[in-house]
Formats: sequence, structure tokens, C-alpha cells
Amino acid sequence: MRLNPLRMARVAGQSLVLLLVMTASSIVQSADASGRAVDGYRTIEWTDLMPKEDLDAFLNPPESLNEIADGSEQDQIDSQFQTELEPAGDSAYQRALVSTRVVKEFDGQAIRLPGFIVPLEFGDGDQQVTRFFLVPYFGACIHVPPPPPNQITYAEFDQGFKLESLYDPFWISGKLRTTLIENETATAAYAVKVESIEPYDD
Repeated sequence: MRLNPLRMARVAGQSLVLLLVMTASSIVQSADASGRAVDGYRTIEWTDLMPKEDLDAFLNPPESLNEIADGSEQDQIDSQFQTELEPAGDSAYQRALVSTRVVKEFDGQAIRLPGFIVPLEFGDGDQQVTRFFLVPYFGACIHVPPPPPNQITYAEFDQGFKLESLYDPFWISGKLRTTLIENETATAAYAVKVESIEPYDD
């Protein structure tokens, strides 16, 4: 089944706005205030990684997106018309959906960030995850569409660790870089050399 770009935009935006609220109200606040140093690492929120223009765009989506009823004729766009649509159109909202813009001040900073793991590579023996995407909510990059690139962090952890369940959130700590990493799964606007991983415990 071909996915409707307007529906994709709506779903992605609604998911992201929901994650903004959930991240602010639970993940970070239940542990450490954003900006607080823990073992030398600055605790940050996912929204900290999003430039203000992108964040403002998500918090103020176009009215037209909310007016389209699921299953309506407008929602079910002809496949030929879908091909002609550009997911990253002229609106700030659509551009934010695929934004690779970063907050440059984080380049080189030692950070601590909570999230869910999408495995990309495994080391030797016992399914040790060595390369992965860290994402702000469960199911990101597994379901379409993925979060914006500036809400995905590519992570390298050479010693590897065994991931028991994709449902389990983790804290990762390491030095963040503002660099674009692309693969067939998704595109990340940030990367981190992980120095420690610990289960997220609220």
C-alpha cells in the first residue's frame, strides 16, 4: 500500500508534538533537570537538539493538516498525485519534518540523553549491539515515517551490549557531534561515541 504524503506529514507531526510533551513531562523531569551535569555529562532533552525554528514549526502546525479527516476523499490522494508531491514542501512545518539543521553549540559536548535503541550493527557473539540509532520514542525508524534527522542520534559503542527488548529505554552518555549519518534505515543529524549505557529508570 502506498503511503499518502499528507497523512505521513500529519502522523509524523502529531507523533513529534506528543513526544515533545512526554519527554518534557516524564523522561527528563523524572530523573534530572535538563542541563544538570551527571558524572560530568550534561543531561539534555530531545527538544534541546532541535533548532528553535523547527520546534516552533511543530508546535504551530498548519490548520489545513487538522482539517483533513482520516479516510476522506482528500486523505486518499490518487497515486499519481502522490508521486508529484514533495514531502519537504514550502511550509516551515513540512521542512521541519525532514530537517537536518542542528544546534551547533552541542558539537563536542559531553552529554547524557534518554531514548530508545534501534540496532544497526552487531559485534561478535551473543548479539552485542555496537552501532545503533537512539530515538526519542519507541517505534521510531521502525514505522514510517521516521522522526526528523535532528531527532535521531547515531551511536557507536565498540564494546557492545546485549539489548533484551526494543521496548526498553536507556540513558546514553558520550561526546556528541553534529555530523550527518545516512543509511537505509534513516538519517541522523547527530552522532555520539558512547562511553556508557545504563537502563532508564524512572
